[in-house]
Amino acid sequence: MESHFSKTLRDGRFFNKMITGDETWCFAYDPETKRQSSEWVGETSPRPKKLKFQRSRIKIMLIIFFDSQGVVHKEFVPEGKTGNAEFYKGVMDRLLKRIQRVRPAAFCCREFFLLQENAPAHKAASANF
Repeated sequence: MESHFSKTLRDGRFFNKMITGDETWCFAYDPETKRQSSEWVGETSPRPKKLKFQRSRIKIMLIIFFDSQGVVHKEFVPEGKTGNAEFYKGVMDRLLKRIQRVRPAAFCCREFFLLQENAPAHKAASANF
């Protein structure tokens, strides 16, 4: 007897139905490369001084969800907010509204599934849908 998972993998649209999400820290620093910050100077002019940029202590977390077509939803976590069940439920509510708007065909047929990168199972009653 063939498993449900095997049937799903045979479906050529398997990966097109997947919406995956992850989070990352965004640091405040100047990301210019040496080439981007180069200046045209004459032969006798002194070379411009280059500063070495380091990551700042200023950071903000970005949560992003995407599928095979690109970014579906992204949001920054407000400073001082913790990733508790109430916050996560809000993220999921906003994600569903966004899927409805940008992927209406998948939303109306419920032809998508969510893969949250590195996320443990959410056990809080308020996070269960």
